[in-house]
Amino acid sequence: MTSILTYTFRNLPSTSKWTLRFCVRPLSCSSQLRAGPAVQTKSKKTLAKPNVRNVVVVDGVRIPFLLSGTSYKELMPHDLARAALLGLLHRTNVPKEVVDYITFGTVIQEVKTSNVAREAALGAGFSDKTPAHTVTMACISSNQAMTTAVGLIASGQSDVVVAGGVELMSDVPIRHSRKMRKMMLDLNKAKTLGQRLSLLSKFRLNFLSPELPAVAEFSTSETMGHAADRMAASFAVSRQEQDEYALRSHSLAKKAQDEGLLSDVVPFKVPGKDTVSKDNGVRPSSLEQMAKLKPAFIKPYGTVTAANSSFLTDGASAMLIMSEDKALAMGYKPKAYLRDFVYVSQDPKDQLLLGPTYATPKVLEKAGLTMNDIDVFEFHEAFAGQILANFKALDSDWFAQNYMGRKTKVGSLPLEKFNTWGGSLSLGHPFGATGCRLVITAANRLRKEGGQYALVAACAAGGQGHGMIVETYPK
Repeated sequence: MTSILTYTFRNLPSTSKWTLRFCVRPLSCSSQLRAGPAVQTKSKKTLAKPNVRNVVVVDGVRIPFLLSGTSYKELMPHDLARAALLGLLHRTNVPKEVVDYITFGTVIQEVKTSNVAREAALGAGFSDKTPAHTVTMACISSNQAMTTAVGLIASGQSDVVVAGGVELMSDVPIRHSRKMRKMMLDLNKAKTLGQRLSLLSKFRLNFLSPELPAVAEFSTSETMGHAADRMAASFAVSRQEQDEYALRSHSLAKKAQDEGLLSDVVPFKVPGKDTVSKDNGVRPSSLEQMAKLKPAFIKPYGTVTAANSSFLTDGASAMLIMSEDKALAMGYKPKAYLRDFVYVSQDPKDQLLLGPTYATPKVLEKAGLTMNDIDVFEFHEAFAGQILANFKALDSDWFAQNYMGRKTKVGSLPLEKFNTWGGSLSLGHPFGATGCRLVITAANRLRKEGGQYALVAACAAGGQGHGMIVETYPK
């Protein structure tokens, strides 16, 4: 496929065919920063399907999402996941013995607790008879955990599943070089002193160079931030538009915090430290201050900066998912139904962060809905440029016809319905935990705003993406 994001900043004055297509459609968020959610009053059909069990979210929680290197830095991933599980148990009072299965998402695994779901479950006091597994799918890892739960319940294998996700960016595994690892393994197998001395004679100082983790694509060796910068350029998303959108995210998150709308956050008493009770990355600034920051990835002409990107975050989330009949039998009033969902995948070089654009029409068509039917949109914000590029792609006939095999565009996303309680840019993005935050926020917004349907979508490394329809539970 012809490269759709090939753009070099050495030739900045020239314009690509993408840039020519999109530069005439400026997308500014400044007029929408103070827009409040519209109260929904329309009644629509339900998405229940005959002979398929209804799957519901009883509730969901998360411990505060914190900037890496702050209050969680001395802990391990299973500590955070355990705290989320305990918070869920406290919030729902679900008996541990009725939970049939536990599944968690994570991205950068701690070697000692690679199946973090199992270790966290044992630490939280769940029975050792309750199976648990961990899944990874980059930034949609907890989305995968949730849909795994949906599959287990819809197929009749389980009635009660806990799904969640965790990430601890404060302490990521750093490996010895491969040469050093090989020497250490060979030394461990050596049986005589002569064999050990022979191996040690081959040692070189460069063996000590560590292998540092990087948020980069294995297949392309490109960092996600670099790809976001190229994509913003190709869709003609300006630096000012990105800063405006990031400011919107932080402003709305601060407002939601102050008004107590982020009810999914549960306090966490950090061992040896104080109790944390709110996300600490919400920091509304000013466009003037944001404009002073230098490009973070492509220098000197890039537009992606620390201020319009999501930051490295520590955190964990957990959700109680049940069959509807089981939830009602136990006396619960569910928050929402989990309905249709899709996973999509594109070229990781040129369409790395366009997952929401491809997932949105597919999940809408699968559910028999249109954009106008959606009352709440909750999309993952990896970068402001990524969100705005997806906006432009969704609202482009040219992109739909040339790259999506569609006759017409999907449609524009109304900002008054979009991420109105903040997003990953402001609340934080623990890779493995964000999906659950998106879904429980969507469910809480539907109840608060009187809507019926929410669309949750996210991009992920590898050029993948996820979309899901959430339907509010009738009051």
